[in-house]
Amino acid sequence: MSLAEILKQVDLLGAPLVLLTGGEPLLQKELPELAQALIDKRYRVMIETSGSQPTRTLPREVIRILDLKTPGSGEAARMHWENLADLVRGDAVKFVLRDEGDYQWARGIMVERPIPEGVEVLLSPAHGELAPATLVSWMLRDGVRARLNLQLHKFIWSPEARGV
Repeated sequence: MSLAEILKQVDLLGAPLVLLTGGEPLLQKELPELAQALIDKRYRVMIETSGSQPTRTLPREVIRILDLKTPGSGEAARMHWENLADLVRGDAVKFVLRDEGDYQWARGIMVERPIPEGVEVLLSPAHGELAPATLVSWMLRDGVRARLNLQLHKFIWSPEARGV
């Protein structure tokens, strides 16, 4: 699909917000150009990235949601840690947690690699692996300054939610 075709499809949807996601969007070399074209058309643009690729290629107006991969994901070693320094107020850092080990690792990252002021921290229990109530109990116990973030797409589009 060409850039013009993508922009036309986005226009047809009529939504003011575009979230660039799916796999690792920054592996698509044309993504920064698409993001800029969307911004030029006055869309609010967000990206959800695994953090394995540099985000500096994106226009500054793009809201970054950096998914910091935990040890339980098997992807923690692929992080491009320099991305944390590029985050600004309005961006977010997300941790998807499978167990208390991932939770403790995330807490350690928040101390070792301070997250810039105004960047929201989201803690997500891995759907079907960690009960949200359990994660909340740990967050309250430890006074963690973060927001619980449920993986809504898993509730909406999972086979169980669709009755498949």
